[in-house]
Amino acid sequence: MLYFINFFIRYLEDNYKLKKIDRLSEISELYDAYIIDLWGVMHNGIQLNHGAVNATDNLMKKNKKIYFLSNAPRPQKDVAKFLKDLGMNEKYFNCIFTSGEASIEAIKENKYGKNFYHLGPDKDNPLFDGINKNRTSILKCDYIVCTGLFDEQMENLNYYNNLLKNYVSKKMICTNPDLHVHRGNKLEYCAGKIASIFENLGGEVIYFGKPHKEIYKPLVNLKEKTLVIGDNLRTDIKGANNMNLDSIFISKGVHRKEISNESDFKKLEERYKVKIKYFQSELVW
Repeated sequence: MLYFINFFIRYLEDNYKLKKIDRLSEISELYDAYIIDLWGVMHNGIQLNHGAVNATDNLMKKNKKIYFLSNAPRPQKDVAKFLKDLGMNEKYFNCIFTSGEASIEAIKENKYGKNFYHLGPDKDNPLFDGINKNRTSILKCDYIVCTGLFDEQMENLNYYNNLLKNYVSKKMICTNPDLHVHRGNKLEYCAGKIASIFENLGGEVIYFGKPHKEIYKPLVNLKEKTLVIGDNLRTDIKGANNMNLDSIFISKGVHRKEISNESDFKKLEERYKVKIKYFQSELVW
């Protein structure tokens, strides 16, 4: 009996052995639907990745279902405008789903209280259209909504430690679990970094977005085989694992400096406690 158990375990491990693919077309017929990250896969914050756009075009021609799932702390319409400014075709805009959109529904329902304090940049203000009357100071708020870092404090993490240390009795809603992204070649902190500071201080954080299951449920049909494509092991690949979905890890994204050769992928799996099905340097058809 033990022999068969060990054989089955080895079989599973061999069949989940991570595999390099040069082109998405090699495996495209294996899947019905695709959940694709935006920042790090489709663009780098400054320009579109045209190879990824071409790959998505080919999926659409094959009548595959496409969902762009982003941890952007903004409404879908604002992300669509950003992508339009980068030159993306409007035919994709109905495919966009954001953590900001998901979080605002809970906020409108007053799930965590009525009055909130917004911790984040001014560009995220459209998220609160219609509920601005409930915005208040950190002293008077029922809870904190973190969408990112203040425009004038984009790098000084100690500022947030000092700001939040006396308010750990309040819950924090984090609308973007990412710790950081690359805008071109420059690293920028995200709301997830501030949430981690708050947790280290003893506060409770409620996350909206990848890798948490709730964000995937409207997109995943158990009758279809779905592939997740992303560059972030903590969010994209962990989220795929949480939903028992196959994934492609895009290695020239947020973890680019942690990879020098292919042997590093197994180390990354262990470090971030994830399983990678496939990897590709950039998404190309």
